[in-house]
Amino acid sequence: MNQQDVPRHIATPLANPAYPPVVPRFTNREYLNIVYRTDYEALRAVVPEPLEIDEPLVRFEVMRMGDVSGYGPYTESGQAIPVRHEGERGEYLHAMYLDNLPAITSGREASAYPKTAGSPALYVDHGALVGVLDVGTLQVATATMGYKHYELSVEEAVAQVGVPTYMLKLVPGFDGAPQVAQLVRTEITDITVKGAWTGPARLELFAHALAPLADLPVREVVSASHILTDLTLAPVKPVHDYLAHPAHAADPTRLAR
Repeated sequence: MNQQDVPRHIATPLANPAYPPVVPRFTNREYLNIVYRTDYEALRAVVPEPLEIDEPLVRFEVMRMGDVSGYGPYTESGQAIPVRHEGERGEYLHAMYLDNLPAITSGREASAYPKTAGSPALYVDHGALVGVLDVGTLQVATATMGYKHYELSVEEAVAQVGVPTYMLKLVPGFDGAPQVAQLVRTEITDITVKGAWTGPARLELFAHALAPLADLPVREVVSASHILTDLTLAPVKPVHDYLAHPAHAADPTRLAR
């Protein structure tokens, strides 16, 4: 391969890149969202500045992707934290677990989604919408909601799905020192709501050293929603560069310890 041809490839392996060169369109993306109250100090320990926290809330989600261009169907679960940045209300994506390697790889490399491997599922069981997350052979989350008990307005569903989201983009250099350390912003566009509901809900989290969802404990379930939609993910844009501030400089030997 000629030297000038190398940058034309989007990812490795060159002969079989880990993800396709597409902007994914999500069709029949189904959400189970449960917003719950947790401990403020637990949130402050994981939400990076300059993001600000108003209330100690977390949104646990399970999303079943009915069809995704370039990736196919898969299921994803995780936690998002309501935050503010320069007066704008949004969510900080804390953790995401899914069962699709191309989506994991592209989410981390081409964007900044905090994705890792897990086995989530979303299904209906005896009148309840059930969302579960397993990591390996262990269950780490179980969520239930009454199936389509009350309709939710399209406006409220769009407001929930289309909220701006913030993520950390962290890329180490070969010496262990950070090469990229940015806070980035994105949002969902081209939203078509096909149905939205709410109802009674419960959430239980189980301790796991490598999937620490329970470090943000459930104190009170605040609200729940079940949303079916089509949408597109917008590209990310940096909003804060941690390496531009000397106080955030890292010890380049820290990864070798």
